[in-house]
Amino acid sequence: MSHPAQVRVPATYMRGGTSKGVFFRLQDLPETARVPGEARDKLLLRVIGSPDPYQKQTDGMGGATSSTSKTVILAEPTQPDHDVDYLFGQVSIDKPFVDWSGNCGNLTAAVGAFAINGGFVSRDRIPENGFCTVRIWQANIRKTIVAQIPITNGEVQETGDFELDGVTFPAGEVQVEFMDPADGDGAMFPTGNVADDLEVPGVGTLRATMINAGIPTIFVNAEDIGYTGTELQDAINSDPKALAMFETIRSHGAVKMGLIGHVDEAASRQHTPKVAFVAAPVNYVASSGKQINADDIDVLVRALSMGKLHHAMMGTAAVAIATASAVPGTLVNLAAGGGDRTDVTFGHPSGTLRVGAEASQVNGQWTATKAIMSRSARILMEGWVRVPGDSF
Repeated sequence: MSHPAQVRVPATYMRGGTSKGVFFRLQDLPETARVPGEARDKLLLRVIGSPDPYQKQTDGMGGATSSTSKTVILAEPTQPDHDVDYLFGQVSIDKPFVDWSGNCGNLTAAVGAFAINGGFVSRDRIPENGFCTVRIWQANIRKTIVAQIPITNGEVQETGDFELDGVTFPAGEVQVEFMDPADGDGAMFPTGNVADDLEVPGVGTLRATMINAGIPTIFVNAEDIGYTGTELQDAINSDPKALAMFETIRSHGAVKMGLIGHVDEAASRQHTPKVAFVAAPVNYVASSGKQINADDIDVLVRALSMGKLHHAMMGTAAVAIATASAVPGTLVNLAAGGGDRTDVTFGHPSGTLRVGAEASQVNGQWTATKAIMSRSARILMEGWVRVPGDSF
């Protein structure tokens, strides 16, 4: 009996922020996977090791969490005045699908470096020392992101002393600016309100802020669902009833935001929207054992990604948090003490993060101009990934 040989595909395994994923150049993919569709999805699923009923992704590059089950494809820019197109695929761990509905803000920090190393940025724009500005077109959400990549001796500088809670080792600092992060095709607040009553069967009527900035996100108050906002992963992820409750909140919020027509559609749209809960600052101990003092943060936020509590914070959700904090009357703003603000420091399970955001009203509608945060990125491995030739 004959068996197909494995196929080698050029790839780079990178960490970006508190996530990591497998990066590809579009031109390096097998021909059938260079266009969206079944072949591409099957290839990426096999690369990551999904679907895996054991939820370990042992036979692939995934790390069995939403933060480590990710893929990125970079291509020549389709938009003027941009350096590269960035397409993000969130790979389900135990189901056979890739979700293309949103961005990964954490991996965005690695896109600029990959674009430079991959030849998407002309050499005459790369300084000998300093920072290289990389203009990224985020193809999933059709938004511009600007990354400032540190350069030393003409090469991307990955090492440094910038520390990011949720990442063990320091690295070079990458500043990421999400330009006009609100939904360009609709309102930043899809319901027209900065806060709504959200009816959730089996849970009750919850006060909720539903925002589309960075990534569609549903915010609820921690105390309304029996939490304090200081919870770490195990408190949520080891509780099937809690996870089911959050998925119910997420699916009904998605309908109210107009992202899906019926709650049943949420199962095939796991990446968006996100659901998060907020609370006023209190002291707590982060997952690393680090003491977080209430005086050092403005608000507590815990967010779920792909059905599980995130170990730190998704970059796109951080944009949503910062943008919501800048709008008086949102649940995030109220939990942070109310009033006007242009930045927020929030506590998450791994520590703290500061994000700047600017929001204003135009013709009675709230809009965001940009959100800024610092992350870091590093190449972990480069070469080829191998997949069986009959897998895509």
